[in-house]
Amino acid sequence: MILAALFFLFVIMLLVLVHEWGHFFVARKFGIKVEEFGFGFPPRIASRMKNGVRYSFNLLPLGGFVKIFGEQGEGEGDPASFISRPAWQRFLVIVAGVLMNFVLAWVLFSLAAGIGAPAAFGDEDAGARSAPVTVIGIAPNSPATEAGLQFGDAIEKVYAGGRDIAIPSVSFFQETVNAYRGEEIIITLKRGSDSREIAVTPRVNPPQGEGAIGVALARVAFERSPWYRAPWDGFKMFLFAAEGIVVGVYSVFRELFTTGRLMGEVSGPVGIFIITDQARSLGFSYILNFIAILSVNLGVLNFLPIPALDGGRMFFILIEKLKGTPVNFKFEQRAHTIGFAILIFLMLLVTYRDVVKLF
Repeated sequence: MILAALFFLFVIMLLVLVHEWGHFFVARKFGIKVEEFGFGFPPRIASRMKNGVRYSFNLLPLGGFVKIFGEQGEGEGDPASFISRPAWQRFLVIVAGVLMNFVLAWVLFSLAAGIGAPAAFGDEDAGARSAPVTVIGIAPNSPATEAGLQFGDAIEKVYAGGRDIAIPSVSFFQETVNAYRGEEIIITLKRGSDSREIAVTPRVNPPQGEGAIGVALARVAFERSPWYRAPWDGFKMFLFAAEGIVVGVYSVFRELFTTGRLMGEVSGPVGIFIITDQARSLGFSYILNFIAILSVNLGVLNFLPIPALDGGRMFFILIEKLKGTPVNFKFEQRAHTIGFAILIFLMLLVTYRDVVKLF
């Protein structure tokens, strides 16, 4: 549990610091004064001044922050102030955080492709060869969920009808499970380097499209890209992940505004902690891909035109360009405060749902 917590903090710190470094780098390139680059959040433990910037180490290790002179409207007329710079420079300073999350994701996806990333195959695909039958999706409230099956579990055999049955293919596993509906079976699987047995009872009448135990399966093997192709394969994976996250975010907001409910797939800090620990146990390539997906997710969410997020700040700059004059600063600050309060409320709501799921 301690290692899992430390790894979770490392992932959050990495994602946030890379994001904040984007703001920091572009602001410095434009000659805008950066007052502080903080590792973690206050209270401050230690700090050091270098080249006019205070680099601080803070008590709460949940990422970091950049304090840019003029963000709060101070120093108007001072060329070193953020508020005094042209709209296009302010826009680039803000968007740089999102772009750095996207760059980090591309780098991590490329590294994973070069090391060897998991790839899914059908039973008849040439790439399947001896690839194990692997869980790639689990339906909520299904026997698989209740039994504790997890994404990435590699199924080796099933004990049913008084005998061990080796599982050579996805279709054979499905046939075996269907043959023992209503009866408890024991699935032997590999989870990372560990072997374990899980008891599950296939449903007699499962919901349409879910199957008797509620899992999606594929033959999964590690494919390694040559070094010269890894960046391109990493970029394709980045585009695939970004498309999936954009569609997912759209679905979440559509559900929220049409029904007033949050979709079950949304996770807060507790849910991310659990998933992070699961990824850590699956191996280094899974870790790289998982952190890359989180980085894309952070970038996409920050790009949304919601006050308090980077996208909200960029939205106000675009309004300024369209109307020809800056938006009233007090109005903008009030909008960001309200947006921040709503985001905190949603985060607490999702965290509450994560905790309830644990118990």
